[in-house]
Amino acid sequence: MKFDEIQIRVRYGETDQMGVVYHGNYALYLEMGRIEWLRKLGVSYKLMEENGIMLPVVSLNINYKKSAGYDDVINVKTQLKSKPTAKIEFEYEITNENDEILTTASTTLVFIDMKTNRPTRAPQYLLDLLGA
Repeated sequence: MKFDEIQIRVRYGETDQMGVVYHGNYALYLEMGRIEWLRKLGVSYKLMEENGIMLPVVSLNINYKKSAGYDDVINVKTQLKSKPTAKIEFEYEITNENDEILTTASTTLVFIDMKTNRPTRAPQYLLDLLGA
């Protein structure tokens, strides 16, 4: 399926006293990858919200393999797992400059109708863009 890659330089504030990226920051890296994946497809969270759709994370799974440290450049690869329905699933791989796998992860997000606060099907415009 479709994928995208972004690079991020680790900032000092993202590390702990041991000089490695604090584990909680990986969720932010995944979000950055997911937002850019959608943006490059032609969709933004802002557009979805303006059209009455929220996209909360309902599942997050992260497997840590190696550490990243301050000033490292990491690559976040975001890949759509399957065609969206009422949910959309992504898989991720974070690597360092030597192409070593640091982290693998997956997320599941659900399309929520903001008027009813209930799950809804993926917007047709998103499905159309994925079909193109």
